[in-house]
Amino acid sequence: MPNIKSAKKRVKVAEAKTLQNKMLKSALKTAMKKYEAAIASGDKTAAAETYKAAVKKIDQAVSQGLLHKNNAARKKSNFTVKLNKLGA
Repeated sequence: MPNIKSAKKRVKVAEAKTLQNKMLKSALKTAMKKYEAAIASGDKTAAAETYKAAVKKIDQAVSQGLLHKNNAARKKSNFTVKLNKLGA
């Protein structure tokens, strides 16, 4: 455990940020799983709704530094392809 005041603060801040990141990553994964489930069920309207939610969560994750922009672009592209295949 650190003795210096600023080091103690950094430990507390790091713990808080870790919890926040964990929460945001969990929400992202949940949105992605809901989309995958909607695609698997074959429901176009549910898939379209969950697609919007998943893409929004992915974009938020990029803006918060949880995902790299190329990783997010790949995920969104794959989601779009799956949605288009469902519609065809």
